Amino acid sequence: MTATIRRATPDDAAFIARTILAAQRGHRPRGWFDIALGWPEPQSLAFMERIATTQQQSWWHVSQFIVAEAEGKPAAALCAMPAAGTMVAARSAIEEAADKTGLNASELAAIFRRGAYIADCWVQGGDGDWLIEHVASLPAYRGRGLVQALIGHALAAGQAAGFRRASISFLIGNEAAERCFAKAGFTFAVERRETAFEALIGAPGFRRFERGLNCI
Repeated sequence: MTATIRRATPDDAAFIARTILAAQRGHRPRGWFDIALGWPEPQSLAFMERIATTQQQSWWHVSQFIVAEAEGKPAAALCAMPAAGTMVAARSAIEEAADKTGLNASELAAIFRRGAYIADCWVQGGDGDWLIEHVASLPAYRGRGLVQALIGHALAAGQAAGFRRASISFLIGNEAAERCFAKAGFTFAVERRETAFEALIGAPGFRRFERGLNCI
């Protein structure tokens, strides 16, 4: 399928929010924002749209995403950026969005408390890596090469920025994601499993793939 690859803009905030939600869920019914926020999906998506356009640029911000358009509309997207500082920026973005939403201190603390379950399983690459995250496409456009095209652009951007290695993480058991990333040249690096995480999510933990950028 012929696709137009472009940088995301603030007008894409709603699409980026849905992309993040779908990517976090993977092959399971709930992802990090579902659990950390604990709200109905429309309310969660509205909050995520705020995060996508905060002053603080995190790995949820539209500025870090590239979009594949098909048939004149956004059909797939992913985030590509340096791995360094992502956790600090993410927390700051949530705090900023919470303030704009009018959440009080106890409500904000509850978000971080509920979201802390992920800490024992997350396997992000090192600070020197080029990070690819939040990869998803609309169901109607899956299997049409859009994600491979996006990954190709993301890898080229990482190489141009001087990075030597790219990494990507996903839920263990998400076979479609694993096949997709392997097709793009990524190979297994490490995984982390935790019984409490599996009891909550239904997946054993996270797996990280990586690949070099000197052969793009």
